[in-house]
Amino acid sequence: MPKVTLLERQKKNPERVNVYLDDEFAFGLNIMDALQLKKGQELDEALIAELQHKDAIVKAIDVAVNLLSYRPRSKHEIRQKLGKKNYEEFVIETAIERMVTMGYLDDHAFARFWIESRNRSKPRGKRALSYELRNKGVSDAIIRDLLDDMVDENAGAYEAAQKRIRRMRGKTQYEFKQKVGAFLQRRGFNYEAVNQVLETVIEEIQETEPDFFAESDDWT
Repeated sequence: MPKVTLLERQKKNPERVNVYLDDEFAFGLNIMDALQLKKGQELDEALIAELQHKDAIVKAIDVAVNLLSYRPRSKHEIRQKLGKKNYEEFVIETAIERMVTMGYLDDHAFARFWIESRNRSKPRGKRALSYELRNKGVSDAIIRDLLDDMVDENAGAYEAAQKRIRRMRGKTQYEFKQKVGAFLQRRGFNYEAVNQVLETVIEEIQETEPDFFAESDDWT
C-alpha cells in the first residue's frame, strides 16, 4: 500500500496540506482532515478515495461560500454552479447539505431577499416573481407563502408606473394606457391591478399637470 512520506503545508494557503505518497505528490487536504495522517502511515485505496472526497467537498463549499459573498443564492443555483465546475453529484449534494446545516443556504431566506430586492428596485407582480423564483429552484410552497405576505400588486404596479410617466409626456391618454399598461403586464402585474393603477395615475396627472397629455384623444 502507498505510504505517507511527506505532509507539507501549502505556501499560498497554510490551511491546506500537500500529501505525498511514496515521495510523490498525491493530493491536497484541508488541515483538519490532514491531522488524521502521519508520516509512515500506509493508506489503502478506500481511505485515499475517502480523503479525496472529503477534500472535494471542502473545495466545493469554498466555491459556494465565495459565490454567496456576492449575494444570497438558492440551493438550485449553487447546485448548477458546482455542476459547471465538474464536481461529482455526491460531492455537490453533500456540500449543499452541510451548507444548509450551517445556515449558509436557506431557500426561504433567499426568496425573501429576492422579493425584497425586486420591491425596492424593480417592482414586479406575483406572476413574474413566481416565475423568477421557480427558475431559481424555490419550491411552490415557499413562493406562495412569501408572495401572499410580501407583495401588494396595486402598490407595486403604482411604483413601477411612476418610472415610466415622464417619458409619456405628450402622448394621448390612449397611448399612455397602451404603453404603460403593456409595461406593467410585462412586469407580471395582474389585470385588475394594471387597470386600477392606470386610472389612478391618469387622474393624478390630470389634477397636477393638465397639459401633460396630447389634445387628440380617442381612447374612449
